[in-house]
Amino acid sequence: MARWLPRSTDLTRFCQKLNRVKTLEDDMMETSFNRCLSTIDLTLLGIGGMVGSGLYVLTGTVAKEIAGPAVIVSFIIAGFASLLAALCYAEFGARVPKTGSAYMFTYVSVGEIWAFLIGWNVLLEYMIGGAAVARAWSGYLDSIFNHKIKNFTETHVGAWQVPFLAHYPDFLAAAILLVATAFISFGAKVSSWLNHVFSAISMGVILFILIMGFVLAQPKNWSTQEGGFAPYGLSGIMAGTATCFYAFVGFDVIAASSEEARNPQRAVPRAIAFSLGLATGAYILVSVVLTLMVPWHTLDPDSALADAFYRRGYAWAGFLVAAGSICAMNTVLLSNLFSLPRIVYAMAEDGLFFQIFSRVHPRTQVPVVGIVVFGLLMALLALVFDLEALVQFLSIGTLLAYTFVAASIIVLRFQQQKGDVPAPAPSSRPNPEPREGPSGGELKEYESFSDKLQLVDRDKSKEQREPGQLKAAFEPYLEFLSDFYPGEVITVAVVTLMVSAICLCSILVFGSTHLHLPTWSYSLLLVLFSLGFLLSLLLIWAHEQQHSTQTFQIPLVPLSPALSIILNIYLMLKLSYMTWLRFAIWLLLGLLVYFGYGIWHSKENLREPRPQCVSARYVVFPGGSLEERVQAVQPSSQPATGLPDTDTDDCKR
Repeated sequence: MARWLPRSTDLTRFCQKLNRVKTLEDDMMETSFNRCLSTIDLTLLGIGGMVGSGLYVLTGTVAKEIAGPAVIVSFIIAGFASLLAALCYAEFGARVPKTGSAYMFTYVSVGEIWAFLIGWNVLLEYMIGGAAVARAWSGYLDSIFNHKIKNFTETHVGAWQVPFLAHYPDFLAAAILLVATAFISFGAKVSSWLNHVFSAISMGVILFILIMGFVLAQPKNWSTQEGGFAPYGLSGIMAGTATCFYAFVGFDVIAASSEEARNPQRAVPRAIAFSLGLATGAYILVSVVLTLMVPWHTLDPDSALADAFYRRGYAWAGFLVAAGSICAMNTVLLSNLFSLPRIVYAMAEDGLFFQIFSRVHPRTQVPVVGIVVFGLLMALLALVFDLEALVQFLSIGTLLAYTFVAASIIVLRFQQQKGDVPAPAPSSRPNPEPREGPSGGELKEYESFSDKLQLVDRDKSKEQREPGQLKAAFEPYLEFLSDFYPGEVITVAVVTLMVSAICLCSILVFGSTHLHLPTWSYSLLLVLFSLGFLLSLLLIWAHEQQHSTQTFQIPLVPLSPALSIILNIYLMLKLSYMTWLRFAIWLLLGLLVYFGYGIWHSKENLREPRPQCVSARYVVFPGGSLEERVQAVQPSSQPATGLPDTDTDDCKR
């Protein structure tokens, strides 16, 4: 029976396969894509991804039903929370200017299976998001014409009453997706130009709304007679923040486009900062004018802005608002269709997804197969499926991606840069018996000649510490940690931080409602998990991190990514159990794809070294020239009879 059980070495090798990281090319600017996008192009892509139908619908919904005029504060807090995640994307996009966004960032720092699952979730997120926006676009246009399109379809095609299917086929939503797919397939420059047009119209309409809104503003609408500024109190503001947070999820299109940026080291961080700042300002100012134009409790959640102008006697302004809304939704559609095929391309290029999606058209220099296939799938979703039940799924995929990118920033920042060779840890393996060299000094033994070349004179530069090593100031107090390889303690601390954050947020969300914990145990668990989170944070901070980089770096590491992690986990736990159930089913499907295809075709699997039939050890004498220092010795398993002339022995099988 025991012979059928896997050996410990096999399990270790299997776990190493799951957690292997991507090997980056020496020249990361080399690409099969066309590097043609400027900072302005990327900024407008980011604005298009964030300022969509939410500006015209979400502001009125949150103001009336959740926060009142204090929706302004909700957007400020949500904008700051999104900034934490956006800065993580900005650093990665500048340091790793490759397409793939969160998938790529996780692959180069955390591990393969985690990267695949992130990419798998982002894939569904973009498909559902694009199809949902197309249906909203269709419904908004249909409402302008008094629902004539819907009535015609139901009369001549028919209506359905089937679970998970729409009440009627939405041909208009499918058509707009097919048209957008055709434009996206023409190349990045055409997509960017089209996005410029729609973004310019959308921003012009927003500017009109702000000017007219401030002209028609009535401060009495914030007075106590109308319920005051924050009628739902702090709880309403925080609930509004959780909803408003999802208005800013479109900035990752900039990171996904970094392989097509002319100068990604500068353009990506600037574009993310500019687009997030402009989007946050637009949401805040529109919320101000909306709640000042009419009393917040009289708003129409479905078309708040158009209804506000209509009630103030400017019915014609409603058509401008409708035009702006449609243009804004067009930019979101383009953003989804632009990002999705590039993430699929990155997964296919790494061998984790079907190879056909890694093909790039030689003339347009875009992944045309991925654009066409996923454009058709998105159109099919919009045509026949009821997406309202699946829209919440978008939140969990986005928040999970944000969490892993924040954790990846910590791992990457305390990782040694490419080309550095870590000093061997004294306690990581048994010390060999000291050998005496010709000059009477002790011989230092190394595993390979290349390690020896890097470490010959390391003792002379002990004061220069590498990333991942314990800071000199903490060595007297944490001396036992100096025995580990650089980065080992960081990995354990990041895992502990994540577990502590999950437990802490679980107690905050479920402790008094679902778990019904008594006050003393609720308080005790909060204190324990908070201490675990803070101690992990301090342990990470006690180590050296990378500073000598010419690209953008997020400030206050590890504090900033840690705050992003705990916020994202908290928001994920606030989602419904049905969302988690659908998420688990989708993850299981992803694992089937990974273990059935990805793990075997991964390029990192092909790069893994094959078993070698030679072994060698080298010794370094304390004195003498370089040639005199390096001599071969027999493996320690054989009796040492001196220093032989040969430097290899046959493998024992």
